[in-house]
Amino acid sequence: MSNPIGELRPPARLMMTPGPSSMDPRVYRALATPLVGHLDPWFRGCMDETQVLLRQVFQTENRITFPLSASGSGGIEASVLNSLEPGDEAICCVNGMFSQRMYVIAQHTPATLHLVEAPYGKPVDPEDVRKVAKGRKIKMIGLAQGETSSGVVTNIDPFRQVADECGALLVVDAVATLAGVPLNIDKQRVDICFSGSQKALSAPPGMSPITVSPRAEEVFRTRKTKVQSWYFDLSTAMNYWGKDRLYHHTPPISLIYALREAMRIVIEEGLEPRWERHHQNQHALIAGVEALGLKLLVEKPADRLPTVTAVMVPAGIDELKVRNQLLEEFNIEIAGGIGALKGQIWRLGLMGYCSQKQFVLELLGALDKVLVDQGHRHEPGAGVGAAVRYYTQAEVPALTAR
Repeated sequence: MSNPIGELRPPARLMMTPGPSSMDPRVYRALATPLVGHLDPWFRGCMDETQVLLRQVFQTENRITFPLSASGSGGIEASVLNSLEPGDEAICCVNGMFSQRMYVIAQHTPATLHLVEAPYGKPVDPEDVRKVAKGRKIKMIGLAQGETSSGVVTNIDPFRQVADECGALLVVDAVATLAGVPLNIDKQRVDICFSGSQKALSAPPGMSPITVSPRAEEVFRTRKTKVQSWYFDLSTAMNYWGKDRLYHHTPPISLIYALREAMRIVIEEGLEPRWERHHQNQHALIAGVEALGLKLLVEKPADRLPTVTAVMVPAGIDELKVRNQLLEEFNIEIAGGIGALKGQIWRLGLMGYCSQKQFVLELLGALDKVLVDQGHRHEPGAGVGAAVRYYTQAEVPALTAR
């Protein structure tokens, strides 16, 4: 019987989205290496190396540091479910769809929740959190360092101060920021932090790196009730990633290969040069976007997330048609708005491998042409010209070609 389904041949897209991001060729090569068993002695060594690299990327000495076999949403669930039990109170800081997800997941626990919100495009005010926490015994304060639904970055240090005042664990969503935005788990005293493999790390989707401080580990150890998930109970999941390597589940071995290689690339580049590269390339992108007559959702420069830029859709322009034409004509994918911002913004990702001068200029050139075709009035070539002028004045770290 003939097989009507042909060989898999995906198109080669440039993924200028909030994730997944395009990957370095070295990461693809790691994915293509031979599979071994998850209890193979060689793979145990690979796991050790993966944890060493992950501690370097998180900048931590935490014992519990490993990649969960899950998406970033699994990282949220593990962090929240392990922290909260009956009688606890928690504060969730919400300024977009993904920080709201932490609140939604926390509603599946028996804890009493307090919601502190900010409008899309702005970070939550730590003073508002302090007011809610006053006079209460708060177990956990949760927030997103990078909110990809609106392109907002949050300074986590003031929230650490509030958490200290009320004795709370500080839980940080770094899905959109790890390896793209300054983050030092030990110096900033973050108790639990999780991320996603497919964002600024530029590895395949499917893993959620997580790290847990000794203080949070002790909280987990002294729980009075069972965690409401067997799969995400970190006390048992860590048995596999701990020194005994006790079986818990079969992890995505090839994804671990790829994550290991992606983190090797991060460490070779250096965290500070990598953060600076993301920062400078976003400035060039913003210069180009504004030269095209487009406005940004996040007005205050200090609040703009370096890995995701939210651009307002001009009046009279069909945002979906612009995205579709970019994809069909230029093989470039960008994202539209989601949740409350659906149809109102484009989200342009500069994550990891995609945060490069050549890709910024390629995106701006393609966007210029598509906007002309869609009837937007601006000076042709203005976007690329503005970005080039920025690049001639700034020293932008380059990502070495591989």
